[in-house]
Amino acid sequence: MKSVTENNHAFWYDEQLLKEPVEKAFDAEYWHITGKVIGSATGRGTTWFVQTETVAAALRHYRRGGIFGKLVADSYWFSGWEKTRSYQEFRLLQQLRESGVNVPRPIAARAIRTGFTYKADLISEKVANARDLVAILQQTPLYTEMYQKIGREIRKMHDAQVNHTDLNIHNILIDEQQQVWIIDFDKCYQQSGDNWKQGNLERLKRSFIKEVGKCDISWLESDWQPLLEGYQSKR
Repeated sequence: MKSVTENNHAFWYDEQLLKEPVEKAFDAEYWHITGKVIGSATGRGTTWFVQTETVAAALRHYRRGGIFGKLVADSYWFSGWEKTRSYQEFRLLQQLRESGVNVPRPIAARAIRTGFTYKADLISEKVANARDLVAILQQTPLYTEMYQKIGREIRKMHDAQVNHTDLNIHNILIDEQQQVWIIDFDKCYQQSGDNWKQGNLERLKRSFIKEVGKCDISWLESDWQPLLEGYQSKR
């Protein structure tokens, strides 16, 4: 990881993955002008999918949610470069990959300080030919072995002592090779002990139940058991 701090900007990036000028890579207009935008997704803001020289990537600007987010859309209290959300997520993704967890490769992170606050962005690899569990389950049920694979991937994440504070079925993807991926690690962190892990699993189960009513996904209470079996099995 290369780190550059100049004026009120800080950049961290993987020189093997980012060949474009890091100062321009976080500007969506740069990718539009060069004709490298390959798609987009809308959530709290727009995530731009771009084709870098090395890989397809996702460019995301950090935005707040909830009522407070309507007042302060994308500014955060500054307490050190390495405490910024972008740096924290960049490093966490690196650590997860080193632990063998299927997460997107982090490409670059940026933070811009203005007085006591900062704004931040992250570029990570786009998981190729993958859909989240909601999109898949709206069309077809999953088989038992896939739920077991999902459980095993979550267990790998927990064995790396990473607390995914927003573990839900929008943040679990399956690609065309039937590999399971976990995404969106903003505000997530490494935590010692085991007491918090059950809470992660319960949150995930609630998201299955919620989406049954909201999006009419193909999921039954009995589908939870093979996921738990995969989680509890030894790798």
